Amino acid sequence: MFLASSTYSQTRVVYGQLTAYNKYPLQNIEVKTKKSKAAVKSDSLGLFSIVCQENDVIRIRPKAFQSVSRKVGPDTDTLLINLVFINSRANRELATGYGYINQQDLSYAVSHLEQENNEFCNYENIFELIRGRFPGVTVSRNNYGGAIYVRGATSINMSSEALYVVDGGVTSNIDWIHPCDIRSIDVLKDGMTAIYGSRGASGVVVIETKRGQK
Repeated sequence: MFLASSTYSQTRVVYGQLTAYNKYPLQNIEVKTKKSKAAVKSDSLGLFSIVCQENDVIRIRPKAFQSVSRKVGPDTDTLLINLVFINSRANRELATGYGYINQQDLSYAVSHLEQENNEFCNYENIFELIRGRFPGVTVSRNNYGGAIYVRGATSINMSSEALYVVDGGVTSNIDWIHPCDIRSIDVLKDGMTAIYGSRGASGVVVIETKRGQK
């Protein structure tokens, strides 16, 4: 009786949720524990519950996302885990093929950037903010300003600079925009640029500032 009671007291259920981009729930992702050898999958809301032993380790190894390990401490009963997507065409196919996230949400997520906790204020200019954040987007920067080019846009001249739309209005450049003043950035290409006609043939960078929301 004592042995059974001791064993039981060392196990407990840990609840958690898996998301991507701090917003989208991830389903069908396997969650395992090192000691108790339990394994469950997240549901349609990204939620899971799993039996853990004392000082156990929860492990998540999904395809297309960075692996995560979390140690279960004495007070651990809930885990909110934001998985980092490894952005590539192959990984986008894997993430949607395995049912982790639907195609529409993932396509929007990889082309949308939204400021949280004033993180954009850490960048010196808008071009440094955008550089490397969107697939197929190239940033050119010199002493006189900068330019953004969107690969994959349906343009006859693929070297053409993208169209810039700030708070609903078209502008010739975005050098003057301070990263701290930006609320969100969207990069549109191909069929998504149809509402801009021929002007959007080289891709469109849509910027929404905090001032534009007032």
